[in-house]
Amino acid sequence: MADALAIQPDVRFLKRVLASGGGDLKKCYQCATCSVACELAPEESPFPRKQMMEAQWGLKAQLLCDPAIWLCHNCGKCTERCPRGARPGDVLGAVRREAIRHFAFPGWMGALVADPKWLPLLFLLPALIFAAVAFWAPKPVPAPPFEFGSVFPASVLEPLFFAISGFALLAFAVGVVRFARGIGETPSAGFGAALKDIAAHQSFKQCDDASMRLAHQLTMWGFAGLAMVGTATGIGTMAGVLRTPLALESPLKIFANLAAAASLAGVTLLLARRVGRPASTYFDWFFLAALSGVVFTGIAAELLRLAEARAMYGVYFVHLVLIFGLLLYAPYSKFAHLAYRTVAMARSRKFNARS
Repeated sequence: MADALAIQPDVRFLKRVLASGGGDLKKCYQCATCSVACELAPEESPFPRKQMMEAQWGLKAQLLCDPAIWLCHNCGKCTERCPRGARPGDVLGAVRREAIRHFAFPGWMGALVADPKWLPLLFLLPALIFAAVAFWAPKPVPAPPFEFGSVFPASVLEPLFFAISGFALLAFAVGVVRFARGIGETPSAGFGAALKDIAAHQSFKQCDDASMRLAHQLTMWGFAGLAMVGTATGIGTMAGVLRTPLALESPLKIFANLAAAASLAGVTLLLARRVGRPASTYFDWFFLAALSGVVFTGIAAELLRLAEARAMYGVYFVHLVLIFGLLLYAPYSKFAHLAYRTVAMARSRKFNARS
């Protein structure tokens, strides 16, 4: 007689999945319609049928170390075609949230960002920091009018944001290494194919959703452009070879404005897709709202500066608070998908075979 298999469900994990987008999980009766509908599921290891069963049983260890949960782009086809309304796409989204929380470094930060009750505290911290900068940080003498540096000096902001970015990169690195160890050896050759796919959003073609692909491309490359300009400007400012605000005809400024326009178009498309979606959760909205807020307030602050309106300082204050939150909490928000998905793609046989 075969040995009995002991199943040890994690009840707390299951409750969090149910509460964060997987509330219809128990409706699944393993018909496999979701796996058939998914264009991204490899033939040799289709998903999300297996993952739905594991989620129903609360098999946390198996799910969180399963690369397949990151291959899903949440296009919604499986959810639309599910005959029982079990919403498998949203269940996988809830599982990915739990994976980010599980591998987070430090763990308490992952728990804070995942829980909406801590949202006021998450943004109260940067608000207090930038209020202190505005009131007490040394200002240039004489302070030029209608320049952000007159209230928020670059000599304070640049080191602060570089420190925040450094911490975020460390947190990303530790979390991703923990995940990589959990899923097993990842051939380095697979990363080339994964990065190529992500850069061109090739997998989105298989989802047959052109608007989703365009929205993600505009947002990703626009944000990357703004990050590059911000980094270059920060280094140049600290080195004394650049001074802000940059002239409108400056190549860096032109590039930044183009990147801002791309980001604006991208987040607008993403917001239009997200608004009214019944399964939208706090975790879905946290990163998108922060990113959208950064883009909108950044553009608004620049326009107000050019119009020489004193409201520019208030809008810029909100902009700084949102940038702080976007960077510091990136390893624990939906932004972390980029890092975890890259490792999962490199690990999957589908990408290893291509490379």
